[in-house]
Amino acid sequence: MIPNKKMEEMLNKQMNAEFYNSHLYMAMAAWFENQNLPGFASWMEVQAEEERKHALKFYNHLKERRGNIKVSQVPQPPANYKNALDVFQSALDHEIAVSKEINKMMEAALAEKDYAAVQLLNWFVSEQVEEEAQTDAVVQQLKMIGESRGSLMYIDRHLAKRKE
Repeated sequence: MIPNKKMEEMLNKQMNAEFYNSHLYMAMAAWFENQNLPGFASWMEVQAEEERKHALKFYNHLKERRGNIKVSQVPQPPANYKNALDVFQSALDHEIAVSKEINKMMEAALAEKDYAAVQLLNWFVSEQVEEEAQTDAVVQQLKMIGESRGSLMYIDRHLAKRKE
């Protein structure tokens, strides 16, 4: 079943937003690399790849339903941050905004009775709970340690262990 125009536009918009999210996390990874924090950078690289996979979920959903796929130009993400907490707080704020967009899409899909989109979006609703929780956990740790360089290095080593 081809999605109606409203849902098709929303799905395309979110697909492109997910591609942007991938670029955003790569810019954050680069910032951490430039600060000589490879564990933080690795965490962000894993997140960037996850966001790319999210974009492909929307792409494949549109493809399978014979929707009109529109890949747009990706805006340049911010590249300058004050410190590790600033980066992760920005990431958390971004994930909260993404969750709100997913919820708006879910409301629209239910109103349009687009149950195929509802099925896809159910996965994203759960995924966003996880995304926010993981990012918030790091934010809380960074707030706890303040300016402690030793603790920052400990968190850096810990974050390097993330594989997915």
